[in-house]
Amino acid sequence: MLNNTVKIIGSGAYLPGKKITIHQVDDVLGRLDNAPKRINKWLERMRGLMDELLEVDYYHYAIDPVTKEFTDDNISMSVKAAKDAINNAGIKASDIDFIAYGSAHQDQMPTASVRIQEELGIDSCAELSIHANCTSAYKAFLTAYDFIRLGRAKTALVLSSSMSSSELRASYYNQEIVKKEELFLRYFLSDGAGAIILQVQADFSKPGLYVKNAHIESVGGNKPAGMLNKRPALYMNPKEEYEKGFHHLAQMFNEQLSDNFNEKNGSVFYNGLQRMINLYDIDVSKLKYFQVNFPSKHISELIIEECEKLGINKNTLYTKMASMGYAGPPMAFICLHKILSEEKLEKGDTIISFVTEVSKFMQAGFTLEQY
Repeated sequence: MLNNTVKIIGSGAYLPGKKITIHQVDDVLGRLDNAPKRINKWLERMRGLMDELLEVDYYHYAIDPVTKEFTDDNISMSVKAAKDAINNAGIKASDIDFIAYGSAHQDQMPTASVRIQEELGIDSCAELSIHANCTSAYKAFLTAYDFIRLGRAKTALVLSSSMSSSELRASYYNQEIVKKEELFLRYFLSDGAGAIILQVQADFSKPGLYVKNAHIESVGGNKPAGMLNKRPALYMNPKEEYEKGFHHLAQMFNEQLSDNFNEKNGSVFYNGLQRMINLYDIDVSKLKYFQVNFPSKHISELIIEECEKLGINKNTLYTKMASMGYAGPPMAFICLHKILSEEKLEKGDTIISFVTEVSKFMQAGFTLEQY
């Protein structure tokens, strides 16, 4: 039975620590004193370029700037965002019968979703943990949306968190063999968590923001990975992994990334968004906010210019990166929380959120409408 309507009844977010500028990033994450000189010279140049390119005023890290100890992890940040959403929804944690959690990648047992369930004190519920880089939050959203439409759940907690700093700290790297592409993300990523609560509704009679559709796809089957680590699909000896630097998270850039991001008829993002619009017959003339989940204002502005060909007004671009940095997957929910808590929506206003991630060019999006 797929005729249930799904409403967003609450949202929440959590950004750890005090705001810091790009010039304080190395002070918090630590300097790479043991890296090759050429790498440090490149980092100095890159920091200035990133300051200009990203236009991010502030970053958030779950690290004490004095002691350098972690103040949060993915579970604690998720729980804080979830409690914010539960409070805003006016429900009890025990009302939640499904938890869908998405993060960039995971290596925990038991999995994150049941740890969050435990911290929230929910005795019994369905749950899933999904890891798929920046599409993970959207895949958690789609799963919860379909669970409710199918009648498997009535009230779903959908959340995502990202503890990027744990892979960006100087002490994480085998500095003597670190490469440029393994440091490229150091001035891109922040920590944070976001959560939303979806609930079944009989129809659209009650005012509020409703889910119209949710979409996922992968177009990377014949493209090389643009963001990766070198860990094999098995557990390695930690000492060997460190010595070989297989744990380093790398992102390709310049020509290598550009060649695979651009296709015959436009960018991967543009073509994917066009497919979503056509598949669900989305009326972009009703678009109030277009939330592009990219780590750079510069890239977002290039994308919105391209998307004008789809009838999307460039003034609908909604981004909050300047004030909070880019937290990866949870940005979809953090920005939605900002819209719900700070903006005024009128009947008929539409929100589209869409993302392309570059590890294997997975894409995802959803459309919401105010009733």
